[in-house]
Amino acid sequence: MVAIPRRQAVFRYYAELNDFLQPARRFAAFAHGFEFSASVKEMIEAMGVPHTEVDLILLDGEPVDFSHAVQDGDRISVYPAFKSLDTRSLLQLRASLQDHRFVLDNHLGRLARYLRMLGFDADYEINWEDKELSRISHSEDRILLTRDCGLLKRSEVVYGYFVRATEPTQQIVEVVMRYDLFSAVSPFRRCLRCNALLNPVAKKSIIGRLQPKTCQHYNEFRLCPACNRIYWTGSHYERMHRFVQLILAR
Repeated sequence: MVAIPRRQAVFRYYAELNDFLQPARRFAAFAHGFEFSASVKEMIEAMGVPHTEVDLILLDGEPVDFSHAVQDGDRISVYPAFKSLDTRSLLQLRASLQDHRFVLDNHLGRLARYLRMLGFDADYEINWEDKELSRISHSEDRILLTRDCGLLKRSEVVYGYFVRATEPTQQIVEVVMRYDLFSAVSPFRRCLRCNALLNPVAKKSIIGRLQPKTCQHYNEFRLCPACNRIYWTGSHYERMHRFVQLILAR
């Protein structure tokens, strides 16, 4: 049997993309051997990096898209989203989102609640499987948040992020920083249970549903139009308000 000549391309990953690489390949250029040409997207994901984490690919200093067929001798640099450099004039791998709306996998329920608390549209159901999550993300242009790399590698997913932190309060800080959401925070306008926007409601129209002390001490209420849950600024509100301030301070 005649051996197929082995070809090589040199890859270099930057910043947090190195989280997904084998230790020997992190923060340095390395040669990657291959026998059959494949798209740069396929090669990047074979190395462990979800395509949703990549915002810019340079081939010998020139931008290319995910479909570029890697050739012998290519030198490829792979970058995550830039936080302080405007790259909009370069080739974009995906269209820019006008709004930051999210869908979360079933391991991130507390993070979904925190996003809703801050006023963000965060779709979440505990029984959604991967196929449904990727479909929702694709059809509704939602950012898929997960700690499952395999889920982010599904071809249907365009927008997504691998949440590094494991503790929910750290996760919400991480997501707010990743998407620079500080100026968009608008707390306590969504239902924490079902994500719907809340509506002001007259006290007299819900008075029969209120506990005597709640009725005595509070006059402003909001109602969820989807699940009919009532919200008011009680002690729970003060605790949540302190939590929001803590998040913004971080």
